[in-house]
Amino acid sequence: MSRIAVVGAGAWGTALALQAARAGHSVTLWARQPGTFVAGGTPRLPGFALPPAVDITGVLPISADAILMAVPMQHLRAVLRQMRPSAPLLLCCKGLESGMLRLPLEIAAELHPALPAAVLTGPNFAHEIAAGLPAAAVVAGTDASLRAAMMALLATSNFRLYGNDDPVGAQFGGAAKNVIAIAAGALVGGGFGENARAGLITRGLAELSRLVVAEGGRAETVAGLSGLGDLVLTCTGTGSRNYAYGLAIGRGERPVLSEAAPVVEGVATAPALLARAPAIDLPICRGVAALIAGTATLQEAMAEALARKLRDE
Repeated sequence: MSRIAVVGAGAWGTALALQAARAGHSVTLWARQPGTFVAGGTPRLPGFALPPAVDITGVLPISADAILMAVPMQHLRAVLRQMRPSAPLLLCCKGLESGMLRLPLEIAAELHPALPAAVLTGPNFAHEIAAGLPAAAVVAGTDASLRAAMMALLATSNFRLYGNDDPVGAQFGGAAKNVIAIAAGALVGGGFGENARAGLITRGLAELSRLVVAEGGRAETVAGLSGLGDLVLTCTGTGSRNYAYGLAIGRGERPVLSEAAPVVEGVATAPALLARAPAIDLPICRGVAALIAGTATLQEAMAEALARKLRDE
């Protein structure tokens, strides 16, 4: 039995704590407000209960065999600054940092350069992982022994893990898919139909591939779980917060984001991707950023996309 620390008690962090306990480990789950976990209940995952193997704490854990960072991407730097970790990190958040424009592993390397780190990513909804439904994910990192150790730590009969030595491609897949999911939701909410969504997902995959290759990743990573798999789930699954946000925009609503509401990572990621890769052709990201900022309507963004110069695929 290993000691696992999960930092972040949102839906994803709670699901990972349940998965780690299911894999036979003792788990410490860090929450900003540990008092909200009453009688084993899970405030971000109603209907699930924490087993005795999971302890809740409001003190950042610094002693464990592995530390899973499941805080929202825009809070990762602040939380890591408060920590003095002595165990390998598995970064379980997706997106690109606003302002500094860093990926999760880049933030970890900056703040804790001596610490081994990898990322966990792929097509996973928290409530399904919590329920133990069949799923697959990717552990991406350049250290083969660390990948193998993290895979062995969390894998169970219903949670299949694959290794990947292209963390750049895997991280950008996890970031860009949230942006593309907002666009997919907007198309469906606006009544543009399933043909439009299928076209968007396909061209989104091409956009992601251009971005990954330009940033030093591999195009084949985009065809895997951290790219295509995550993109399809987030653009079609009703449990996706990013898809739901886009759906509301397509219906003419203006979703309100608050500290208490679930995080919609694609909102911050869209302008961050454009700022990080200004020379890359990212029309979907550009359109989503305009929708979020209110500088374009859905009809205007769609018209601009369809008016692009005809060319071979």
